[in-house]
Amino acid sequence: MALKNVIGIDHAVVMVKDLDKAAETYRQLGFTVSPRGTHSAHMGTGNYTIMFDPDYMELLGVLAATEHNAPARAFLDRHGEGIERIAFTAIDSAAGAEEIRARGLTPIGPTDFERPVTLPNGTVSAARFRTFMWPTAEAPGGVRIFACQHKTRDTVWIPELMSHANAARRIRQALIATPEPAQEAAHLTRLIDREPKAEADGAVMVASGGDRADFVYLTRDQLAGRYPGVPLAGLSERGGAALVLESGDLTATAKALGATGVRSGTAICVPPAKANGTLLAFIAG
Repeated sequence: MALKNVIGIDHAVVMVKDLDKAAETYRQLGFTVSPRGTHSAHMGTGNYTIMFDPDYMELLGVLAATEHNAPARAFLDRHGEGIERIAFTAIDSAAGAEEIRARGLTPIGPTDFERPVTLPNGTVSAARFRTFMWPTAEAPGGVRIFACQHKTRDTVWIPELMSHANAARRIRQALIATPEPAQEAAHLTRLIDREPKAEADGAVMVASGGDRADFVYLTRDQLAGRYPGVPLAGLSERGGAALVLESGDLTATAKALGATGVRSGTAICVPPAKANGTLLAFIAG
């Protein structure tokens, strides 16, 4: 039975080494990037968001080493930049944490936190969240998962931040590279009570819930087969590899990406080396 208090993908977290430089990279790719946010001293991190509907991307960087961000720092040391974790939307984080506890898993949290937000009119408000994480060791394909309850959606989904020159509208798929797609997909299904589905090329898809983006587990060779001509330098054999983004206008996408964009079949892609370790594949909406 699917979890009742946790629905599909909320956002993908791209871990970066230099937060401000990463934000400028994504601006140059035609994304509207939020003002920089700073988390609590306990968390020791800062972020920029790239807002879509109903999901978003988060560029996350470590500002000060803390016990809380030790796993993120270990990820950067081991893996380099890229998709470090993926969040689900939590309807109720406390109830969601109890749901996974009832399945024999020990949740981390729930934890309440907030960050200041500068609104378009110049006033400062706050974005408030309540999150819980699945145990750190439970990371299918090397990607950690957690759930995020938004207490103040109006300070996160700000209309002025949701329009992008590259016409990106939402995340359609999160692609995770692994030598064992079926095994990793089965791991995720045990954590979120969803069924895996084999795809024609041998990859395995797991729906995240509702109309949200799907997880796809695939080998590096299968990834290369899906996006021929796109350099995959920097991607490891196991870990978050790509985000498939729906574009409302691929002509606008091509114009915004310029020489960085690589046409591959019906997609226009940004190689991972040009997007902080994450292949970006824009497809028609």
